[in-house]
Amino acid sequence: MATIKWDATLTATSSIAHGGETRGTITLLRRELIAHPAGHLVHVPVISGNTLRGRLRRVGEELLRDVLGYEGLLHPAAAHALRGGGSLAKASHEPLSGNRLQRLRNLVPQIGIFGAAGGGAIIDGALDVGKVVPHVAETNHITGATSTVSAFTATQIEAYTRQDDSSTHDFAQVLAVPPTAHLTFDASGSPEIHEHPSSSQQMLFNIETFPTGTTFATWIRLRRPTDLELAFFTDLLEAFTADARIGGRIGIGHGQIRVDLQTSADRAAPLVDWRAHARDHRDEILQSLGGLI
Repeated sequence: MATIKWDATLTATSSIAHGGETRGTITLLRRELIAHPAGHLVHVPVISGNTLRGRLRRVGEELLRDVLGYEGLLHPAAAHALRGGGSLAKASHEPLSGNRLQRLRNLVPQIGIFGAAGGGAIIDGALDVGKVVPHVAETNHITGATSTVSAFTATQIEAYTRQDDSSTHDFAQVLAVPPTAHLTFDASGSPEIHEHPSSSQQMLFNIETFPTGTTFATWIRLRRPTDLELAFFTDLLEAFTADARIGGRIGIGHGQIRVDLQTSADRAAPLVDWRAHARDHRDEILQSLGGLI
């Protein structure tokens, strides 16, 4: 199978956070230097390819888990390899290599596409992803866009508060001692309660974000996938675009995106049924994943 590349335009449907440097109570976006055609360097907020690849990997793991139903059956090292990429550690047995490694890649499209670290080996994957570059004036020569918005005005600061509940009327009911006290023990082991002034306060913190409506350019490349890997990745992209998210603080509403994918690849041929393959080889797949320990 030939290499397939997708060019993607992402549009933020909620503001996007992507943690970089923290200054006091303000978390700034991640920035990197970009060379301007005029020759000078400009710091531009850019979303790393790692966060896009990580999100795709988690979607893929969920697809595979839904078919295989391996909840509670995997060793933590194998589960982490599927969902987070794993970590390279000394294996308790012969490192995964040769026919065993090739069989694992052929059986598990998640591993074939994303690779992993496990079983005393680094397993290369077929997937490459690009950094997610905003359409701003300083990146027009890279993205091909014609934005007039400067990188220096393309972001915003959002404020949040974190409330200390110790002074609320019902919080004391859940505590072993009053919220204005601390507990110690005397020489005999008897508890002593010491009152102290309330320190209840509301904390304010700020996050720099890309505003809703910001557009970005990126790309995704699958290097010579097998038929099984292409079928799996096609479903993965469909699941990702149906509920696309990127960046951090997704749990409080950040990171929602709309995805437009374009590819010149000819995909007229019918795709294989990767789900049927996974179900038919379930026991062998679970056994092979044991090699990642």
